[in-house]
Amino acid sequence: MDTTELERIAREIRLRDLQAVFEAGAGHIGGEMSVIDILTALYFRVLNVWPDQPKHPDRDRFVLSKGHTACALYVTLAKRGFIPEEEISTFLQPHSRLNGHPNCNKVPGVETNTGPLGHGLPVAIGMAKAAKLSGAQYHTYVVTGDGEMQEGSNWEAIMAAAQFKLDNLTLVIDHNRFQQGAALAETNDLAPLRPKLEAFDWEVTEINGNAMSEIVPALEHRGARPHCIVAHTNKGHGISFMQDRVDWHHKVPSKEQYEIALAELSEAL
Repeated sequence: MDTTELERIAREIRLRDLQAVFEAGAGHIGGEMSVIDILTALYFRVLNVWPDQPKHPDRDRFVLSKGHTACALYVTLAKRGFIPEEEISTFLQPHSRLNGHPNCNKVPGVETNTGPLGHGLPVAIGMAKAAKLSGAQYHTYVVTGDGEMQEGSNWEAIMAAAQFKLDNLTLVIDHNRFQQGAALAETNDLAPLRPKLEAFDWEVTEINGNAMSEIVPALEHRGARPHCIVAHTNKGHGISFMQDRVDWHHKVPSKEQYEIALAELSEAL
């Protein structure tokens, strides 16, 4: 699938994500908008996955470590055929399997439960190491938030990945510069991320994480070491009044705001 088609799909996913969050009355919409281009490139171009066989042993593994952006993952999985598209309307409803954080025991295509930050990358490294031990050819991808990288467990995992020479592992850091309640620079500023990862003997690529033409080649890159993509993204990308605003980490648009956002995203289709 070419970048033009991927961009179209990403816009459709943004629109459905907005609708789902508004209807549910909850969601982490800012970080969902920043990561949707990456999810789209993964599921519609890069990942070797089969929606009708979600546990196929040869499938690539994907872990959304920033599990609070689950709605974006659900919409992507639905569009890819893992779950019915109409099920998105049940997001956060009583008895729905589409919880606020992904659950691998309920949702096809979800590899592991995430939500507690700093857990997804260590689990993904276990998956990549398992492939090395068994001779499996699948590749493991994991997406973390940049605020999440303040968790020490991630840096222990990064050390382990280098030690085990996991060239079958790609980490994507959604570097949108904001976390709950504050800008990253105001709490524990990890920027610049590149030299820190390189100090642990990782290969690092920096990209515009909202530009499909940069996302795809970075995700498809293969080298001799663990690979980290520092994806510079915009919180609330695609919606003018949400973009780069910390208050949209976890907030639901009003009816008036919803109509504005709906018009902006619809116009882009």
